Formats: sequence, structure tokens, C-alpha cells
Amino acid sequence: MNKEFVRRAFREPPLKDTAMTSALHYLDLTELSRRLHAREISPVEATTVELTRIERLDGQLKSFAHMMAESALVQARAAEAEIMRGEIRGPLHGVPIAVKDLCWTQGVPTAAGMTIYKDFHPTEDATVVRKLYAAGAVILGKLQLTEGAWAEHHPQIPAPVNPWNAAHWSGASSSGSGVATAAGLCYGSLGSDTGGSIRFPCAANGVTGIKPTWGRVSRYGVFELAATLDHIGPMARSAADCGAMLGVIAGSDSNDPTALLDPVPNYLAGMSRGLHGLRIGVDHAWNTDRVDQTMVDAVTAALQTVRGLGAEIREVKFPDVSQIITDWFPLCSVQTAVAHEATYPARKSEYGPSLSSFIDLSSGFSGLDYQKIILRRLSFRGRVASLFQDIDLLLVPAQSLASPTTAQLANLGDNAEMLNALAGCGKSRFIDPGSGV
Repeated sequence: MNKEFVRRAFREPPLKDTAMTSALHYLDLTELSRRLHAREISPVEATTVELTRIERLDGQLKSFAHMMAESALVQARAAEAEIMRGEIRGPLHGVPIAVKDLCWTQGVPTAAGMTIYKDFHPTEDATVVRKLYAAGAVILGKLQLTEGAWAEHHPQIPAPVNPWNAAHWSGASSSGSGVATAAGLCYGSLGSDTGGSIRFPCAANGVTGIKPTWGRVSRYGVFELAATLDHIGPMARSAADCGAMLGVIAGSDSNDPTALLDPVPNYLAGMSRGLHGLRIGVDHAWNTDRVDQTMVDAVTAALQTVRGLGAEIREVKFPDVSQIITDWFPLCSVQTAVAHEATYPARKSEYGPSLSSFIDLSSGFSGLDYQKIILRRLSFRGRVASLFQDIDLLLVPAQSLASPTTAQLANLGDNAEMLNALAGCGKSRFIDPGSGV
């Protein structure tokens, strides 16, 4: 691989006003969709461009865990034939995307970032994968992630590389999804979020993501980290792109009784309405305390933008999060132990030290301890819901530290300031009252 080419290719981010956006691989998903359905570009052409780019660049970026090139071309040809007949299935029809490698794909390895599952071939598709296929999407392959969707990559599996600067974090746990989407290796991807795993890689790689309300998207056929905390959501290069993807994967599912029965709205319907009348809450203390200046500046700029677009800004005080952040770790650990019960501790030697230590944390908590956490969680959710009686959105940093390096993260346990910064960043850019906190 030509390293100089990679360095030049990723010198500038893929934004609309850069010279590189004339390249097909950096089109927004919704713009590609428009061109595909207008027959200006063929699905086969778009898919071939992506497969060629992946082959050229991903040896260094390491975002894909498994390629599905042959089946992707079959799907692209089928989509092309349907589009030529005027049979448009929706906004993802013919669009090349990729999915996090914890979503089952029939007959295709699904390892969930773990060595013990490297030979696992599901006998059926996850519901989200089935819905993508039904929408006519072209699935390029499976994207790498941290071990079991926890915080660190397995020691034997190379971590995806941040395409803007290899010295910086690529995020966790949907690292491959963030890298591939940012690098123009797919037009959108699926990630999962249990405590920041869509939000962190989106912030790290400069893309957009949605952590949907818990149950909005079926979890059937998706490897668990913590059942009551896991959310499946889209990652793409714009809010509209994410809305188009969420509209496809959301909805009820007979295989997942926890999936919401509410109708799925048209997430793109309000695109032309603007922000007039939208009530956005801002807690200035929360947006500045232990937040580095780069992130403060970014939030300030975002605030000025949304105010200029007509949003109503309301000062609020968000409920104290210190206890709920402390509680998240044992809550998630106990649920992770349940998810790994079949293989841990029986195959503990095959686990990486980070995930292994996290599962072991669960043994230190009693049923009484766990129940107290559940009650505090319910109380916190109630306080958040009350706050949202007066606002529609809450504007906060995606993370408190703008762009940590891998070297900084390696010393996380010995650096109280870093630990506090990242512990406080379990916040989405816009928090909604049903987000499953």
C-alpha cells in the first residue's frame, strides 16, 4: 500500500466544501441515493468503487473484520435491475453500507471482536440485517469492534486506525464503523451503543450517529454486551443519512419482544421545516466543567448555529450524573457476565484482560446492591423525563475530551484527569428522554 497516498487522501475531512467531495466515495448517503434512483450512477459502479477503495486502503485502516465482496456485487446487480425497472424500495436501495461485526449474517463469520467466535457462522440474519436486505441495501462487509463491544480491542486483533491521524483514538466500541464511514469505505454503517459506543467513534472520526431510544431498533441476532443498555443505531456522514437508515432498521419485531410497537415515523419528513420553535436546553456548567477548550468552542459554535436557524435556547440544570455514572459500571458488568455465561469463566484464558476484568467486577455485587442501582436508575430516568417537559433537545458535548491519543488512553488508569474526562462523556450530543440512560 502506498502510505504517501493514504497520508494525502486523509489530510482533509470529507465535508461538502472540500475539493475531495467530488469523489463518488464521499457523497452523502442521501445524495448517492438520489443519483442512483435518477439513474445517474449505477449501484454496481458505486459498489465497485467502494470495494476497490477498501482493497487499497483498509490494509492500513483495518476497519473491516470480514469482506462480503462477492455477495455485495450480486446485491448491487439486483438493485440495478430493479431501479432500471422503476422499482425503488426506498432510500437505501442500491446503497453500499457495512455493519458492525456483532450483527449476525447468515453463513458469514460474526466474531463480535472476539477470537473465540472467529469461526462462528450464524444460520440466520439479525433483524437489522434482514431489514437492510429488504430495503435493497448492498452490504459490503462486517466492521471491526472492541472485544465483545466492551472498551478495548482484543490483544490479538489489530484496532482500526483513525483515518485523520493514526496517533489518535478511533473510538470504542464501534471503531470500525466510525473509521470506515469517515474514510469513504462505505456510505453508512451500523454501530451499537451501550455507554458511548456510537457516540465516541463518531466524535473521534468526525461522523454523525444516532443512539436510538432503547427498543426502537430490534436487538435480535445482535451479540449482547448488556441487554438493558444496548442500542443499535446508524452511523453516517449527516443527520439526514442517519435518519434514512434509522427509518429502515427501526420497528417492531416478533423475535424481540422488547422492540417498541410504536409506528416508525418518517425521519426525513421535517428536513425542510428548519429549527423554528425547537426548544433546545443548555446547561452551561455541564458543558464546561472538566471539558477541554476545544470541546467548549465546538459546543459554543453549535449553539450559535442552532440559534441562528431559529431554535429557542433555554438554560436548564441537568440532574446530577455522578452517581448514575458510578452505577453504570457494576450495572453493565453484571449484565455482561450474563451475556458471556456460556464461555466465561470456562474459556477465560482466551479473553483479553480488559473484558475479563470487567466481567470479574460483577462478582463483587450482591442482589441488594444491584436492586439499589436499578431503583436509582429509574429515579434518574424520571428526573430526565421531567426536564424534557420544557425542552425538546439537550445540547451537550459528545465527549469531554476532544481527541485523545492512543498514548493518553494507554495511561488512562494512572491519570485521574483523563479518567474523569472520559467518565463524564457518557452523554450524547442531543439527549432524548427515551434514550435508555
